[in-house]
Amino acid sequence: MRLTLRYGAKTAEYEVRESARLRTKLRIQVEPGGVLVVEAPAGASESKIRAGVQKRARWIMDHIDRFEAYRRHALPREYCGGEAHFYLGRRHKLKIIVQPGAARSVRLIAGGLEVTAPLGDADDVRLALQRWYRNRALSYFNLRTARLAAELPWVEAPPPVRLLKMKRYWGSCSPHGAITLNPALIKAPIHCVEYVLLHELCHLAEHNHSPRFYSLLDRHMPKWREAKEELDSLSEILLVA
Repeated sequence: MRLTLRYGAKTAEYEVRESARLRTKLRIQVEPGGVLVVEAPAGASESKIRAGVQKRARWIMDHIDRFEAYRRHALPREYCGGEAHFYLGRRHKLKIIVQPGAARSVRLIAGGLEVTAPLGDADDVRLALQRWYRNRALSYFNLRTARLAAELPWVEAPPPVRLLKMKRYWGSCSPHGAITLNPALIKAPIHCVEYVLLHELCHLAEHNHSPRFYSLLDRHMPKWREAKEELDSLSEILLVA
């Protein structure tokens, strides 16, 4: 079911999903990109859903406006010297070294990312950075996942981690326990990365977003909501190509 929220001169469409785990309250979420999703108890009437969403209208519109503001500033990358790129939450300026015949390489230096490439044009630099980010992401995510898993009593062994470029999501956990992460997550602040890793590890114990799932998150990362909100607010910048 799709409905429309009206708040002053503003409108926002939202999708309503039934949830067996909810009893009375709605769960309202503005996802990365400003997409509004509402989970409602099974059998909830349309009028009750509309009223519940309307009560949160100001909060919803503020979050949608924030995503729109980030989108306006998330310009496509040009991959030129001096351009800022993120790594673990910090901005680093590109320094491009053109070296004909050389293999593409990237070095993390004080305050910058030094890219050596045979041509030095945008495609050359982009390919070098993409490979560097993926290599860094796989190494870092495996290391941190193993360390977090060692602290969680329901995890017997660190699960396999693979990378997959995604437009809207940071990670997922399969029913068989394999974790898939967006390589762009390596650009996020460390505490935001930790939140995503813990989120997926909690799915090894609870495969849905049940109250027990959230109690596990609360127990092992009391400030996960703040980390999630920060990560959501950065998504338009970190996911831009």
